[in-house]
Amino acid sequence: MVVGYLLRTGVECADSDRIGQYWFPDIGSGPCVGDTRPASRYDASARSRSRETMPTDPACGMEVDPIQSSVTTEYDGTLYYFCSEGCKHQFEQDPERFVDGTSPTLATQDGVTTPRLTSESSGGTFELHTQQEDELGVGDTVTLRKTITDDDVHQFAIATSDTNALHLNEQFARRTRFEGRIVHGTLVAGLISAALASFPGITIYLSQSLEFHGPVSIGETATAHCRIDDRIESNRYRLTTTVETEAGKTVIDGTATVLIDELPLT
Repeated sequence: MVVGYLLRTGVECADSDRIGQYWFPDIGSGPCVGDTRPASRYDASARSRSRETMPTDPACGMEVDPIQSSVTTEYDGTLYYFCSEGCKHQFEQDPERFVDGTSPTLATQDGVTTPRLTSESSGGTFELHTQQEDELGVGDTVTLRKTITDDDVHQFAIATSDTNALHLNEQFARRTRFEGRIVHGTLVAGLISAALASFPGITIYLSQSLEFHGPVSIGETATAHCRIDDRIESNRYRLTTTVETEAGKTVIDGTATVLIDELPLT
């Protein structure tokens, strides 16, 4: 509620180079994630284009908005767009591998193919431990470790419209019980979803219960752990899900029920 008031009363900067800046009395200025007016570098009409026309990063298979992406390279007369410098570097090492290969490029671990794209822009690392390569079972686990950056928090706020000042303004957050900015709780919980999606197959959420035990600070590294506890039916599973900080403190725990379909590899 406080943030809604601030967004209404903030004074926007008219400088075209600073579109989206605001000034809040007693709090200060910063990038206004609530501002949705198109600036020159964001073509509003282009944003409405069909997803089917989006170019695909040839290294990882992620769709890339050509209006926003500045990471490109030309090969054999064709301009390619990339989600990150890392993917561009992979492509430039062996272009033929990606031009002639099958897209998307899915991540594998210990010979097991997962639905994760091999994108260099996500910043997360995962570990998969299964007893069998071709079938999931009780005791199988997956973990996903990621440092949650300031940019992650701002992008999440934009995507969800959760512009709570606790997550976005340090001076405001210092006056709360947390004494500083913290990551959105559901962004931290999203690591569980990302971990579950690292199991081989297409993971579909059926239910998820969560208990929050503590905050995660901006720039802190968190790890989601998911373990299959029960096989309900042939492709339905019940799992224990937790998120821990680097210090080993559990900040979220709960249980999930998922449906896992086979990967559509052909």
